[in-house]
Amino acid sequence: MRKVLDFLNEIAGILYVGGILSHIVIGAVIGSPDAGTAATVYQYKLMSAYILILPGLGLKIACDLALYFAWNERANWMKVKLAMIAFLAINAFVFLVPMMPELLALAQASPADGPVSDAFHALEGREAMVGMSNVIPLVTEIVMGAFKPRLFGEHRLPPQAATRAA
Repeated sequence: MRKVLDFLNEIAGILYVGGILSHIVIGAVIGSPDAGTAATVYQYKLMSAYILILPGLGLKIACDLALYFAWNERANWMKVKLAMIAFLAINAFVFLVPMMPELLALAQASPADGPVSDAFHALEGREAMVGMSNVIPLVTEIVMGAFKPRLFGEHRLPPQAATRAA
């Protein structure tokens, strides 16, 4: 069962990080679009957030909580990982997800062949800053899960003792 949980955690990471990377790439490719293109881009970003990013984040949270509570994974790397996931979840649900429909609405409110409004640019700038604030917590969360380092002076149990403790 633990292997299934680890597999689901990998899938969750692919969904979550893949969705984020698609947002970055489409933004870089499009640059400063007209309002019609911006509406299409933000429709894509909104849908990919609902289809990839949020389910991936939710699955990551569920898997990590299962490891912590059901598999009793209490090492410090897991505590750091949970703190990073909590930060990412707050950023996603409090800031980024509510911004997506607003950005889409602002883009759709402008004439399709004209420029987007100043309000759109201001909100887009805030979205970019909140998104950038996720970089260090996301990299930290990934590193903790991949390498499971000993932190803050903790010692690992020998393999035989670890098996008995589980």
